[in-house]
Amino acid sequence: MAKGMRTPKGPASPPYTNGPYEMSEAVVYNKPVIEGSDRYVLISNFERRPQLSGTCDQVYTTEAARNASLDFEISGTSAADADVVHGTTVAGIQMETAGADDDQVIVLPHLDSGQTAWTSTLWGTENQVTWEAVIKTNSAIATTLIWAGLKLTNTPVIATDDDQVYFRYSTDDTNTNWRIISSIAGTATNADSGIVVAASTIYYFRIEIDKDRQAHFFIDNREVYRTEALTNDVDLIPYVGVMALDTAAITIWLAKQKISRYIYE
Repeated sequence: MAKGMRTPKGPASPPYTNGPYEMSEAVVYNKPVIEGSDRYVLISNFERRPQLSGTCDQVYTTEAARNASLDFEISGTSAADADVVHGTTVAGIQMETAGADDDQVIVLPHLDSGQTAWTSTLWGTENQVTWEAVIKTNSAIATTLIWAGLKLTNTPVIATDDDQVYFRYSTDDTNTNWRIISSIAGTATNADSGIVVAASTIYYFRIEIDKDRQAHFFIDNREVYRTEALTNDVDLIPYVGVMALDTAAITIWLAKQKISRYIYE
């Protein structure tokens, strides 16, 4: 509380005037970016299920593909249309691997040219991009790899993309906390968020790239990491993936995803 300022329950304590005032505690504002008229915003609650690219391509021609998403598709080792369904007790989409070691389910914008603004819009490091997603972990999180954020390719392998900013958790790496992965012109950083990955838990992820191209990482509205300036003019792609690190099928839920940028850089 500031000295000399009115409290919620009573009058201000002296001195009443002649600041400056001293704050007794540090105040950090971690609310999401408010989109005004100068920002372009896309939001998905996954009203239609992401499916394999080939299924999405037939959305207007076959009954089986009628409910496929027009904005998102799935990919990954052994990924199949049946691996993504709408949740029942958990809202959003359920992503479940097929039941073999190294199986994956990855949700990404439909990559066909002109299919969706999620792909045709450029999410550049110079555009002050903000990406958000809400996921829920399963009751069992052993033998699990989860990754979510902005990358150049869909792989969870840290050393692949020269430029990237994303959240990652891998029991093969003996992680207990969410890791913060960033790569700037080929130099990768793997930082500890300090936030434990727990079973049956909802996490709200947010990455904000500011005007200086620094990426700010938030988990549940708490800032957990900030990068140095990212490489200029690199167009990133949002990916959310889950991978089994043993033969047991692994499940996560993706409730929603959001992305925005300045209309004109």
